[in-house]
Amino acid sequence: MVIKKRMKLFVLMGLFLSAFSLSIHFLLAGYTEYGLSDRQSLVSIVSWRPIFENADLPRTSAFYRRLWGPVQQFRSLHPHANPRGYYAAPSLQSMGYLFARIQGGFHEIRAAICDVVVVARLLNATLVVPEILSTTSSKGISSEFKSFAYLYNEGQFMAALAKDVNIVKTLPKNHKEARRKKAMPIFRVPRSASPYFYLHHVLPMLKKHAVVELVVSDGGCLQAILPPHLEDYQRLRCRVAFHALWFRQEVQELATMILNRLRASSRPFVAYEPGITRDALAYHGCAELFQDVHTKLIQHKRSWMIKRGIVKGMLSVNSEEQRLNGSCPLMPEEVGIILRAYGYRPDTVIYISGGEVFGGQRILTPLHAMFNNVVDRTSLSASWELSKIYGREADLIGGSPPRPPPFVEEMKREVWKTSGPRPRPLPPPPARPKYPYNIEGWWGWVAESDNEPGSTVMELRTNAHKLLWEAIDYVVCTDADVFISGFDRDGKGHPNFASFVMGHRLYQSASYLTYRPDRKEIIRLIEEFRGTGYHPNRTWLSSVGRHLKKSLLDGLIEASNKFKPSSFLTHPVPECSCLRNYSLATTPPTPSTSSHSSLMVAFGVLHSCPSWMDSDLSTQPREENKDIDEDDVIPLGVLFRHASGNHEAGSGETGYKEETQSDDQEELEGEER
Repeated sequence: MVIKKRMKLFVLMGLFLSAFSLSIHFLLAGYTEYGLSDRQSLVSIVSWRPIFENADLPRTSAFYRRLWGPVQQFRSLHPHANPRGYYAAPSLQSMGYLFARIQGGFHEIRAAICDVVVVARLLNATLVVPEILSTTSSKGISSEFKSFAYLYNEGQFMAALAKDVNIVKTLPKNHKEARRKKAMPIFRVPRSASPYFYLHHVLPMLKKHAVVELVVSDGGCLQAILPPHLEDYQRLRCRVAFHALWFRQEVQELATMILNRLRASSRPFVAYEPGITRDALAYHGCAELFQDVHTKLIQHKRSWMIKRGIVKGMLSVNSEEQRLNGSCPLMPEEVGIILRAYGYRPDTVIYISGGEVFGGQRILTPLHAMFNNVVDRTSLSASWELSKIYGREADLIGGSPPRPPPFVEEMKREVWKTSGPRPRPLPPPPARPKYPYNIEGWWGWVAESDNEPGSTVMELRTNAHKLLWEAIDYVVCTDADVFISGFDRDGKGHPNFASFVMGHRLYQSASYLTYRPDRKEIIRLIEEFRGTGYHPNRTWLSSVGRHLKKSLLDGLIEASNKFKPSSFLTHPVPECSCLRNYSLATTPPTPSTSSHSSLMVAFGVLHSCPSWMDSDLSTQPREENKDIDEDDVIPLGVLFRHASGNHEAGSGETGYKEETQSDDQEELEGEER
């Protein structure tokens, strides 16, 4: 009996201590900075694992080189943005201060900063760190950061450009007072202002007042193509964009963490930028591709653009005709079909970049059905990790929304008694009271009003957060093994986020696979595919393969002709690139490398890389100098169904080699010609 009593006592004590420990843990979790719900989201992130049905392809196989291998034609192209002649240091006696206020989205801010730096050197002015967010309190942003430092690393920006321009953090007190009194000359510069405009209009005012303010709101303030004698200014643009504009440390660390989580499985991944935004859809007349309220939202935005002269066309546009002409974004379903047709397996990791896709998750559902591992920044990071980069922000909601007041029915008995013989119709129901939390966002006003309400503080805060989200996606996309975009234009007809990513990849790692498909040709192939009842034949698959491979080169040539006149950073070749000198390489040059060099010459890349760069490259191990197309193999039997094992994938790769050999030979002969 004594032993049983002691055992019961020990059990009760254990239960009591366990309950006390749990209560303490929950209490601590409730008073921590991020709360219990965020820790639960962290657990879900840590426990996330990609679904791989098959073993990875051998790195030396022809099929792996086709999907993930470098583009051999661009192996000799390397970044080189240093000055190539006499380049004077910035003068200590400047003409005055150049202050710039920049407005717009992520890619517009990035392009405008590069232009402002070039203008500062052109005018021999001292540049004040540009202002990208005019205030923080009015937008609900954390007071820990101010303007430029909210997105970019201010110290790195000033240090990296110390030999190019004089940069200060703020205006002197006397100029601040002049700005407060609106005594500072202000120029609202156009997107493609010429150097003549700055030298003959802005410079005299700078000499007179010792300070000038530029307002840049259109994604740039200097023409993209500069005269030949200003070519070093183009390289200055590259140094700003690719070396000086580092993101804030917290943002950069989170982006690197997401990249590490993507690469934790030791498999390559595809970065996909849909480019499906409301502004872009409205500008290009693609409203009818959506349904119900989304169509009305797009048409409302297009009407707004027409009133302000942004769009010159009509309000009603044949969206299907626009789509067939390649003027509308590719839907995620269409991009998924093309990737599967090219050979990417269902377990391929696909990272979706950009902000919220217009149309919601319904638009992305077909892509999730075709690929098991479709992720984005929210599925690769915890909510508290994202909140950390925002800083401490004030609570704008103030708790849960208030409940509607109880409805008190007035019983007008006397009126009811004297209203006449029965039966009588019931009185109309009272009007439903409106509350602010019911009409916030598009889901409220679009059904009740023709006028879009102004942005609330919460929406302004979200827009500021989008800059940080796109910064994370920018880092991931530029480092991805493969990049493909559904659209390359923004809501003003200018190059968008994806175009700037492709320009950065061309500068930093030109040999990485960057598909630039012709949307008109892709839509034609998709319609042909749907016409066959979603049962592709080998001819159709070969057509898709040939087009995507051609887009690696032809798409680059098209980008040079179409985008570079609008934005230099979308195609910084040949000004910011050089050719590797193969004479220092460990392997002698072959006809293949000679053809690659001739291709670079066709792009205008005539400058050879410095000797120190060649010596560094010659010490790196060289991969087999074989083009992707040489043993090009498409396992047609596993394109549109889930592979069941390693043996099946391997047999598919070897079984169809003879079937595609003739097509590959024709492509090789075409490239040699």
